[in-house]
Amino acid sequence: MDTAKKAPGGNRPRVARANAIPGCALTAALAAIGGRWKLFVVYRLSDGPRHFAALRRSLPDVSAKVLAQQLREMQADGLVSRERSGPVPAVVHYALTSHGRSVLPVAEAIRHWGMAHQAAHAGQGPVDGVVDARAVCDVDAGLPRTSGL
Repeated sequence: MDTAKKAPGGNRPRVARANAIPGCALTAALAAIGGRWKLFVVYRLSDGPRHFAALRRSLPDVSAKVLAQQLREMQADGLVSRERSGPVPAVVHYALTSHGRSVLPVAEAIRHWGMAHQAAHAGQGPVDGVVDARAVCDVDAGLPRTSGL
């Protein structure tokens, strides 16, 4: 009988996901940042590295399973780095990579478009004022709005 343990399936190196439409930059971008929680994670990590529990607390509407899945996808796409520190059970810190930081201007542009879109649908016309996305999305005791950034 073989007593050697096999590594759990989750410990394999992550490989970049295939593009749904080969050669299409738009589908590649949407696959990388298009998850419901990915832009929220980018904003949370823009202030610096956070461990999983801190990310989970800052996004109370997301389940641990979904957050872990989104972080794995972002790691595979090179947007997020994952660092284990200490003995088992190790605290795992997530941080934006330089490639992940390049998403911040895109997220800001999406936020501005979202503000104009909300205003247009409310009959107010486009909004030109600058508002911190975290302040808008963290209303009501830290709960992110599900209607967008």
